[in-house]
Amino acid sequence: MKETTQQKGLAAAIFAFVFWGLAPIYFKMLNHVDAFNIIAHRVVWGVLFLAVFLLVRERQSFFSTLKIPLKTFFGLLISGLLIVCNWLIFVWAVTHDQILATSLGYFINPLVNILLGTLFLKERLTKAQMIALTLAAAGTLYLGIYIGQPPWIALALAMSFGFYGLARKLLQVRPLVGLFWETMWLVPAALWYFSATMNTQLQTTTSTMILLFFSGLVTVLPLIGFNYAAKRLSLTYIGFLQYMAPSISFIIAVMFYGEAFTHGHQVAFAGIWTALFIISYHSFKERKRKKLTMV
Repeated sequence: MKETTQQKGLAAAIFAFVFWGLAPIYFKMLNHVDAFNIIAHRVVWGVLFLAVFLLVRERQSFFSTLKIPLKTFFGLLISGLLIVCNWLIFVWAVTHDQILATSLGYFINPLVNILLGTLFLKERLTKAQMIALTLAAAGTLYLGIYIGQPPWIALALAMSFGFYGLARKLLQVRPLVGLFWETMWLVPAALWYFSATMNTQLQTTTSTMILLFFSGLVTVLPLIGFNYAAKRLSLTYIGFLQYMAPSISFIIAVMFYGEAFTHGHQVAFAGIWTALFIISYHSFKERKRKKLTMV
């Protein structure tokens, strides 16, 4: 039974990360739409799909499931602003031929998480983590020097998602319930945007409107899979799998959309990939050591 549960968790995790990795293809089909417009639709339809899913899953417990402390409710406003900033940067980058930059950002993100944990949660850096952070920083710095400016898109994605993860960790709310409320906070702004751009909305073609409508499902579906997997797999295991998404996006950017993979990118990615290998290998060894200690 335990093996079956883990297999289901693995399938759900692979589904979520492959879905996230392929997401740029979907938003690339909306490159003729303003990024703010896409995000407004993503917020409204995302809340709708999420509400339907929670209603089906929780049934009579739907309203009690959504109850959270008032402090947490207002805290989710901050996390909501962080995640919508992340979505906006991601969508803008994809629709402006910068998928490679998004891939770089999500490769950097785990290292940002370590840095934020040290700065705000008083977690101590291990020697391996210090080496990894130095390598990643050196690679990113080299890319900035090579292209003549900091890789703003990658850094903004990594930092916004890193701070979002920190906020959610401090709030300690169930993943999908938290996503529901933090997105619900943004619905009034999205509806205001729709009213302010009514002429644009009315001129939207049917095919584009269908894509905008299902952007909510594109947002929610992988999160449901991730949430399912997180309950059935260890965080270390999920940590290894999470690199699937930016790896797929990397391949899509270079092989299918022909984005330039310059010498600066080669050095930056090499530094970050080496850093991630060091972190992953160290985490695996540490987990194995703890298991042996417990036996």
